[in-house]
Order: sequence, then C-alpha cells, then structure tokens
Amino acid sequence: MLALIFVPAWTLQYWRGWVFVLVFTICSGAYTLYLAKHDPALLKRRTEVGISHEKETTQKTLIALFMAACIALVVLSPLDARFGWSSVVWPVSIAGDALIAFSFYVFYLVSKVNTYAAANVRVEQGQKVISSGPYALVRHPMYFAALFLLAGTPLALGSWWALLLFPVCILILIARLLNEERVLARDLPGYVEYMHEVRYRLIPRLW
Repeated sequence: MLALIFVPAWTLQYWRGWVFVLVFTICSGAYTLYLAKHDPALLKRRTEVGISHEKETTQKTLIALFMAACIALVVLSPLDARFGWSSVVWPVSIAGDALIAFSFYVFYLVSKVNTYAAANVRVEQGQKVISSGPYALVRHPMYFAALFLLAGTPLALGSWWALLLFPVCILILIARLLNEERVLARDLPGYVEYMHEVRYRLIPRLW
C-alpha cells in the first residue's frame, strides 16, 4: 500500500497519504485482531482472497477486474495530488477517512453474525442463511460496506478524478453480487426464501 501511494506521489510529504494509511491500518488491524480473538475461522476465510480462491469462472474474471480497478483507484489518487489535477479541501479528505472507518465498522457488524462471510464466493458444509443484524436490511452488507470504502479512498487521498473510477468499481461489484446470488440460490438451502424476505440487495429501500 505504501508503494501504491507514495511512488505515484513521488514524495513522502503527502499528508493525505499518511492519514489514509494510518486510518486504514488502525481499522483493518482492529478488525483483524477482533477476528483472531473471536472468530479465527472467519479470519482464515477473509484472507482467502483472489483469483485462485474463486471456484466460479465468472467470479475469477470479476475479482481480477475488481482488484485492478481498486489498484487504479488508489494509484490515480496520488498521481492527481502530484500533478495538481484536483483541488480538494482538507475537510473532504477527513470525511473520506471517516467513510473508510465506517466501512470497517459495518464489516465488524457483519462478522458478529456471519462466520461464513468469506472473501470468495462459495457455500460450505454446515453453512446457513443469516437474516439477523445487517442481513435484515440488505442481502449483501459486506458489499454495502465496500461502497463507503471505495468512495472514501479517493476523497481521503484528495482526488476528484479518481472518484470517477467509483462507478466502474460499483458496476463490477454489482456483477459479482448478481452472480453470487445465483450461486447461493443454487447451493444454499433457504436462500431463495431469504431473497423474498429481504428485498434489497445492496442499498436499503433502493436496490
């Protein structure tokens, strides 16, 4: 992450980059420590991320595209700061850091109720449908949390131009979500009924 941020910025005097790294490290570290203490099995599931861990061919393609888009989102932001393409006032960047922190809070809420919230699309033996906590509001609360992380990153790093990649990331995320629902409806008993019970996939009262 340090290389993705400070090499494109070509300076270490990039306070937005340091604050972003600090916020991300504290939040992800706290989340990881929580899982290590309370649900090491989920921690293992969350670290199994990437093309090699996906079973569905479609998901292999989508996760590759999503990872590439996320890297571009991060790299473009310090490039923007380096060449002065955007003018982002500091309160906006602090708000972006707050969005990142909020995303990890939602990750934590999800982890409290669903030990099977893996980083890849799969159905495991003994897995059950979860309809409590944030799953009572949307069917994919992890993706809901990712919206804040994806929007907060370019803002925290001070780039309006990088924010233009946000819709690209969302389109890939939606394609992944829709494919995941097909897999869950096919392989997870009770998921079709849950889809009728909780109408909204990603954003409460919208979609």
